[in-house]
Amino acid sequence: MTDEPVRLEFLVEPFVEGRPGRHVTAAIEAATGHGLDVELGAFGSVVRGRAGDIAAAVSGLLGAALDAGATRVTLQAVTESAEASIHVGSLHNALDQLIQHVELELGSDLAVLDRQARQAAIRMLDERGAFLLRKAIEDVADAMGVSRITIYNYLNAIRG
Repeated sequence: MTDEPVRLEFLVEPFVEGRPGRHVTAAIEAATGHGLDVELGAFGSVVRGRAGDIAAAVSGLLGAALDAGATRVTLQAVTESAEASIHVGSLHNALDQLIQHVELELGSDLAVLDRQARQAAIRMLDERGAFLLRKAIEDVADAMGVSRITIYNYLNAIRG
């Protein structure tokens, strides 16, 4: 097993912020018992260490949490090299994915929405950061079948 640094994020449920139950504290104790420092967060906890140490701790952490009454344990391990890299491919179709999610939520393609629904779609896309992407105004205008000026007008009304 590699000795690469790894960050393990874990969430033990049910979780009530500020009042961790025995199932949560048992998982934390299992991790610290393997020599790992646990950082408690609002949406889970994090430990950092070498891959071998993390792997050894996972079994104990999982078993302790479940034995103490956890209903779910969610784990995510990320290597330091993956954390430091930029995955350009994941942004390649980001706007398309955002548009697809908005269309699903609104139940229709952007091109056939009425004015009120188009404004709602623009608000949703704006809240999700779509317009931070290069050429997003033009691409969303094309998807809606409207001009860039219309998109700018919607954004001005939303941001008010």
